[in-house]
Amino acid sequence: MKRRTRFSILKPSNTVLPHPTPRLRDHFAMGKKLGQGQFGTTYLCREKSTGIDFACKSIPKRKLLCKEDYDDVWREIQIMHHLSEHPCVVRIKGAYEDNVFVHLVMELCEGGELFDRIVQKGHYSEREAAKLMKTIVGVVEACHSLGVMHRDLKPENFLFNTSDEDAQLKAIDFGLSIFYKPGQYQFDVVGSPYYVAPEVLHKNYGPEIDVWSAGVILYILLSGVPPFWAESDSGIFREILKGKLDFESDPWPGITESAKDLIKKMLDRRPQQRITAHEVLCHPWIVDDIVAPDKPLDSAVISRLKHFSAMNKLKKMAVRVIAERLSEEEIGGLKQLFKMLDVDNSGTITFEELKQGLNRIGSNLTESEIKELMDAADTDCSGTIEYGEFLAATLHLNKMEREENLVTAFSYFDKDGSGYITMDELQQACKDLGLSETQLDEMIKEVDQDNDGRIDYAEFTTMMRKSDDEMKSRSMKGALNFDLAEALGVDDNT
Repeated sequence: MKRRTRFSILKPSNTVLPHPTPRLRDHFAMGKKLGQGQFGTTYLCREKSTGIDFACKSIPKRKLLCKEDYDDVWREIQIMHHLSEHPCVVRIKGAYEDNVFVHLVMELCEGGELFDRIVQKGHYSEREAAKLMKTIVGVVEACHSLGVMHRDLKPENFLFNTSDEDAQLKAIDFGLSIFYKPGQYQFDVVGSPYYVAPEVLHKNYGPEIDVWSAGVILYILLSGVPPFWAESDSGIFREILKGKLDFESDPWPGITESAKDLIKKMLDRRPQQRITAHEVLCHPWIVDDIVAPDKPLDSAVISRLKHFSAMNKLKKMAVRVIAERLSEEEIGGLKQLFKMLDVDNSGTITFEELKQGLNRIGSNLTESEIKELMDAADTDCSGTIEYGEFLAATLHLNKMEREENLVTAFSYFDKDGSGYITMDELQQACKDLGLSETQLDEMIKEVDQDNDGRIDYAEFTTMMRKSDDEMKSRSMKGALNFDLAEALGVDDNT
């Protein structure tokens, strides 16, 4: 039950990616086989230009039998780009396609599967299990807050990055993941037998299924055995539908009531009553303190909006330029997230839509805080967030700081190719982006470290890579030094 079985009379497209790519072997030397999945084989590969090792999942196109199979692989690539800035999600480096294969080149994790460590250990201590669950449910929370349902959580889909005892655990497989809208239910039966939620078997489910699967993993971590077991898949499904949990056999008498309470809440057979990923992360058994924190962690969307809100105007403009020039696979997830928030399909997000969308993903922000985030994202002051504005406001920091993206953004402003961004060029960029042209001199002063009235590439990249707090403190320090020099009658350039 790892993949849907489909029949289609549609002729499959002969490409997965919407654009041609370089040849994989021109850039990577292929090595030994690392693993075999139902659809693809994973190999070790080494980047020729850097000597860095990666993992390459190669999917033969002959296994893609219909258009939906091609769409599945394309969606997997988009979702990996959408999530891969999360520290506990394996990072995708790029996708390549030829006549025979689609290749996904990813960060290499050499520490083996969580499944194998469970088999070796038998079961984990509560402290160790809590640490692992924080990672697993953190991935689920990130998925849900970014509009993704995983649908195949299991220990085999998590790898350790090294063989060390305290290695980082990372999610690696999003082959069954989909984009979803709140209130929209799925009907196809997917997943792996031990971990599948009862509502999947009833063919009517939402993102709550991921919390169920994580609850099954927690039960296994603490006891070494699955909560629902039988000799056949159909027998396992019958046990899941019964939903009776065994907390009497060893080692359960020696496990805390807090751990059992969390498992019961994660394995509640009523999806609407089941604890959310966000609530799991705030459960007393997961957090280190006796009481859960008063203020839960911000979801991925809120933290990105807050980060964008703190940027200066030039940085916001640069991020907008970068966002609009990213590839389709890098943008795909944000496009789906925009559609999730744009409930009336108007092509813009209103304050009400943003408020409702943030509430759905567990936000506890006040109306005034949401209004501040809205105003920051609405750079042209139209009263709504357009698609380009949304892309810029929710783009992950990692994508902004890549050298090739910084060069692209700088070139956009430096119209005459002089190597400097001048006042006139900033004025023209504001016009092109539909922004107000006020306080441009302040924008330049904030970034211009040598006070020559223009911004060179080094100054531009410093602004893009430094935190916004650092930029503000540097700007204030510069202003204080200038005022002091002026007061003492000293030439600041001497």
